[in-house]
Amino acid sequence: MDDDRLSEVFAALADPIRRDMVARLADGDAGVSELAAPYDVSLQAVSKHLKVLEEAGLVTRRREAQRRPVHLEAEVFDLMTKWIERYRQRAEERFQRLDAVLERMQQAQRPTRKEDAS
Repeated sequence: MDDDRLSEVFAALADPIRRDMVARLADGDAGVSELAAPYDVSLQAVSKHLKVLEEAGLVTRRREAQRRPVHLEAEVFDLMTKWIERYRQRAEERFQRLDAVLERMQQAQRPTRKEDAS
């Protein structure tokens, strides 16, 4: 995933309503009116939120007769997870190196048996 696409995805998820919509869509497809129900916003505002999610590639809409269900595109999360995991792993390696240095420092400060006898 290129940086621009990744930026779009994270920007789309920055809004709490959009994150909540994504969480609800994880349970299954839903129509716009179903998605709008818990929010105190207009259908037009919900449509704008969906457009942002759609442009980021997080959701798609398809036609089923008169209905246009919104579908969560889960593979985008795989790409995000890989990006996050790369940096989590680098941070973990850095912490492991720090732990090793601290352990060596603690061992160097422990008195030897000869020093204990004095």
